Amino acid sequence: MNKKEKVEFIIRTLEASYPEVPVPLNHKDNYTLLVAVLLSAQCTDERVNQITPHLFALADNPYDMLKLSVEEIKAIIRPCGLSPMKSKGIYGLSKILVEEHEGKVPQSFEALEKLPGVGHKTASVVMSQGFGVPAFPVDTHIHRLMYRWTLSSGKNVVQTEKDAKRLFPEKLWNKLHLQIIFFGREYCPARGHKPHICPICKEIGRKNMF
Repeated sequence: MNKKEKVEFIIRTLEASYPEVPVPLNHKDNYTLLVAVLLSAQCTDERVNQITPHLFALADNPYDMLKLSVEEIKAIIRPCGLSPMKSKGIYGLSKILVEEHEGKVPQSFEALEKLPGVGHKTASVVMSQGFGVPAFPVDTHIHRLMYRWTLSSGKNVVQTEKDAKRLFPEKLWNKLHLQIIFFGREYCPARGHKPHICPICKEIGRKNMF
């Protein structure tokens, strides 16, 4: 099948497999989503969801977060990994939200990416899942599958995001990036992948790397 047919097949398969896609990270508003996404860097969503209830019981808003010290935050989030950097990021972004944004998470990529510890992927998740703005956050699952399905070169996540946005309809981005993540975890893992039974790879072929 050509690339257009491949994209259409992928969309149909993902929609049939995951007609409803919950946001993997537990949160109650855009601030707790922002913190949870920051914590998810090089950490599983499951682990983050185990840690955030303890953190948010003490501080589920930037004002209360500033009442904690960086060391106190670090002690709570240590199981998520990279706790020295993440704790400084959470405290620092909370300070900026209070001082510059009236305690609210800003609704723009530019403002979000200026916050400590917030890169383009984190900003994209908040914009798409928090504000409903079309975005295509690329995590390791999406980066791997876009390459495996020969839809991107796999050189870097920046190129993968550009390719995903070019190939898939904008109206589907926010749901589709979650569908790909769920599919990657269930059927198309980095290790132990079985292309002969994977609902997509067995139909479209795949590259052997990633």
